[in-house]
Amino acid sequence: MQVRNFSIIAHVDHGKSTLADRILEHLGAMGERDKRDQTLDTLELERERGITIKSTPVRLSYTRPDSSGHGGETYILNLIDTPGHVDFNYEVSRSLAACEGVLLLVDASQGVEAQTIVNAYLAIDSNLEIIPVINKIDLPAADPEGAAAELEEVVGIPAEGAIFASGKSGIGVPEILEAIVERIPSPPGDPDAPLKALIFDSVFDAYQGVILFVRVLEGQLKAKDKITLYSTGKHFEVDKVGTFTPGLIVGQHLTAGDVGWVAAGIKDIHDAQVGDTLMERERPITDPFPGFKPARPVVFSGLYPTDTEDYRKMREALEKLKLNDAAFSFEPETSEALGFGFRCGFLGLLHAEIIQERLEREYDLDLIATAPAVVYRITMNNGDIFETQNPAQFPTRDRLQLIEEPYIKLSVMLPEEHVGSVMQLLQERRGSMVTMNYVGRRVELIYQVPFAEILYDFHDRLKSISRGYASMDYEITDYRQGELVKVDIYVNNEIVDALAVIVHEDRAYALGRKIVDKMAEVIPRQMWPVPVQAMIGGKIIARATVKAFRKDVLAKCYGGDISRKKKLLNKQKKGKARMKQIGTVEVPQEAFLAVLSTDD
Repeated sequence: MQVRNFSIIAHVDHGKSTLADRILEHLGAMGERDKRDQTLDTLELERERGITIKSTPVRLSYTRPDSSGHGGETYILNLIDTPGHVDFNYEVSRSLAACEGVLLLVDASQGVEAQTIVNAYLAIDSNLEIIPVINKIDLPAADPEGAAAELEEVVGIPAEGAIFASGKSGIGVPEILEAIVERIPSPPGDPDAPLKALIFDSVFDAYQGVILFVRVLEGQLKAKDKITLYSTGKHFEVDKVGTFTPGLIVGQHLTAGDVGWVAAGIKDIHDAQVGDTLMERERPITDPFPGFKPARPVVFSGLYPTDTEDYRKMREALEKLKLNDAAFSFEPETSEALGFGFRCGFLGLLHAEIIQERLEREYDLDLIATAPAVVYRITMNNGDIFETQNPAQFPTRDRLQLIEEPYIKLSVMLPEEHVGSVMQLLQERRGSMVTMNYVGRRVELIYQVPFAEILYDFHDRLKSISRGYASMDYEITDYRQGELVKVDIYVNNEIVDALAVIVHEDRAYALGRKIVDKMAEVIPRQMWPVPVQAMIGGKIIARATVKAFRKDVLAKCYGGDISRKKKLLNKQKKGKARMKQIGTVEVPQEAFLAVLSTDD
């Protein structure tokens, strides 16, 4: 029986999961009772948002029809559905390591998008066979030939090899299955050689411990086998092995070329590193799989439990989530305002949002998230260099030599008529143009932009300006010197550490004004006026005042000499000044949340 291992890769919303549904349906892998959309999207969040977050493997059986129309040779197809969003690119690269070929999907009406190009080059770099599929050909605005020509022009994949299909109606599925068998090579590997298996993902099960998702490169794997993890040298005995349908199905054994799962009673989640190699205890190997380049978090945000008693529960939840998402990192931190929590690292804003939602849903936690920040590189006067995303660690101006911020190479694909307005938006965000390419009917803009500038509402603005037609992709390129300052917030002349922010000098006033106005709204009124100030160094750049409660001391004065009124008002003023000297302002938790949370 022959094996084919392949992934489906594409830009967001180009129909990967829907096409996977039709392939499963065509091969009878879904019973009538199991039929539903996005079969391979197992997380509730994925189904709700209509996006793929986790790569999901499934094993299928395909009997190739012979010339008489009857069943011929049978093939095992291991399909791995992958995410399309730039924040989950790391999932794609891991899935491709377990495959020999890919289906590259392009939407017939949208054409080649930013992420299509990135994923295509990922597959080319991995030396995989690429089968181009022009999807959604039954849409009214579809131009399949144009999309195929665009793919050839931009990526260099020949248009004549493209298959025209529809994930919605199932058109082209038989041709896709034939192409998989014909064009994708069978996996290499000797079943009698010493065991060598790559861990490409893992999940935690409360009863079986860590379940490893593996691609067997050499040898065989079955229950009772004694195995060793290459990087840690720890030994385990295999309890069960099996395949995916896409649920976990227990099998007899896994052999060279197979994709499956292994349960070996691994209780400590730190023992199972994604990218590690499994080998036999008796016949160890010396050439492990090179593993994966560690994903480097680029966006940082604080996550705090609203109930401080949930701190330990939250730590356990984060460790289990990290096992299933190697691109996520965390470390403990403390805030005066919010108590004990964690500083978490993500690959992007959507990644941060998804992690927070998974923690709240899957682990029943109630969380507060602080506004996201990027990592800055700071050079001190004495030559010391360190990286931080925390304004509290920002040195004073007299000790600071220079500060550098991360820059990204941003690629935006959009229709020609929206180029002017998008270029204006990029200019507002301190972007500098690298190049502009015409791709078929559309334009590709490539800009260098400070990463901090696209963190908040950039994607939403881009979509609204281009009426939803623009798509973007980015990669971190380097660090560059920037005119960045730390804005401190003072309440009643006392500094509030938790509210300090790092911002570009040109934006400092607008942000300082926004924070002090917000704070003045939410701080409760006192018996004296409370000043809320934004400062850079010792210079006040914005101020708002929380007005005092005042008793009407002139209520009994019905006219008469003005000096009587002035005397009463001065007496009241002295009392307020005395109160202010001995009084302190308690800033309530709600005030911090109003400014720190990501909602605004």
